[in-house]
Amino acid sequence: MANSLFQLPDELILAPVLQTYPCRERQIRSLATLLHPDAAPCRNLTLHGIEATGKTAVTSSLLHSLAANVPTLRYTVVNAAQCITARHLFETVVASVAEAVDWPQDDVAKRCETLAALDVELCRMLMYTDRGDGFRFVLVLDAIDRAREAPPTLMPGLARLSEIIPSLTTVFIVTAPPAHHLRSPSSPTLHFPPYTKPDFIRILTLSPPCQPIRNATLPETTALWTRFCAAVHDALVRPAARSLPAFRHACEALWPRFVAPLERGVYEPKEFSKLLVAARSHFQDEGVLNPGIVSVRPAAAAGQGQDGGPTPKSSTAELSALLPRLARMLLLCAYLASHNAPRHDLTLFSTHHQASRRRRRGGGGGGAGGVGPRRQHRKIARKLLGAHAFVLERMLAIFAAVRTEWIDDGGREVGGQGALDADVGMALATLASLRLLNRVGVGGDVMDRGGKWRINVGWEVVRGVGRSIGVEIEDWLIE
Repeated sequence: MANSLFQLPDELILAPVLQTYPCRERQIRSLATLLHPDAAPCRNLTLHGIEATGKTAVTSSLLHSLAANVPTLRYTVVNAAQCITARHLFETVVASVAEAVDWPQDDVAKRCETLAALDVELCRMLMYTDRGDGFRFVLVLDAIDRAREAPPTLMPGLARLSEIIPSLTTVFIVTAPPAHHLRSPSSPTLHFPPYTKPDFIRILTLSPPCQPIRNATLPETTALWTRFCAAVHDALVRPAARSLPAFRHACEALWPRFVAPLERGVYEPKEFSKLLVAARSHFQDEGVLNPGIVSVRPAAAAGQGQDGGPTPKSSTAELSALLPRLARMLLLCAYLASHNAPRHDLTLFSTHHQASRRRRRGGGGGGAGGVGPRRQHRKIARKLLGAHAFVLERMLAIFAAVRTEWIDDGGREVGGQGALDADVGMALATLASLRLLNRVGVGGDVMDRGGKWRINVGWEVVRGVGRSIGVEIEDWLIE
């Protein structure tokens, strides 16, 4: 039987790559088909996807496996982001190609300043030298979209090299390719999508903790690790661990804290819900994932609970110490806007009603001194209810009304002698970046006064922040 003109790569060649990089089977097989000399080699190929999706790692590993089994295939990988100029990139490409094809070093050009010079050097090494039938060279340009001082004609010019050199395949690895970036209608593209939750859990399950934890067998540890990875994904993958390396780091950082009660014998391996509740403070605190260079203060270490998690008191004290005065005041105003009805704003913040401070906590509409029969129906305290969305303009109006009363007290400031930072926009951006305030809805300007926001902290935290500047926030709530 005659040999076919089209032959897929051997599965034995792809098996190590498929095992090393799970959840990328389709991309690996497509790459092998487009790069193997006996399959369907293409001239130019664009790999695109967000960061940490395995574009460079999969391509390098696959080419290494193919080159080890196919003698007519050579390759090189050049990181364009590490080249400071276009000339530096061209000279790096020439040196890498010469090393890959075992070209004599004394015959390699020392200067390569233009695309024309690069074309001449590659033709000398790849086309004008007899390489045998079926020879194929793959040039991988990693992060080519982040090349420094790159002219707009760089990528189209590099794509024309394969038209001059038939045995050359150029692979462009980019994050988000613009339309017609190669200006060639016949260039295939391959997308590396972000990992999904099943992909994250499958990859992390393949590398469980090496040693079983105390008071648990290896199968119990593996099962607990799988459920733990799913919980970490639900809690942290969107705000703090969107990529695979960040997700792996989050799991490795939280795992010892998660199994600490199990090693002490407090819970059993099957009591996953109780372990999750005991470690809920760690899942809510992103500081564990990025502790920084600031050491833990003795007061903060003393305020930790028995399970190793910070108590609400220590968290409030740390938040009060880190936030500037203006940000703390805006946080209190946001809490008042979330928990007080708009119809009570005139009673609370108008100068005409400043003498009726005693009636605030009891509800502005009651009789003086609480005279009269009490109603049988008692409403739930507003501080115990969930936060409601408020308009930014209302919060800023509350801030303008209470600013003088909270700060000036007989010619001095309540919380100290420091000057008040007047940049409200910066303070609002700080609260939003720390997720203490969440914007309701998407789109629009962040500083749009008509936009809606919602506070993301509870009563205990707000009370501690208020007392740090000498304000009893409970006096400003209407039940």
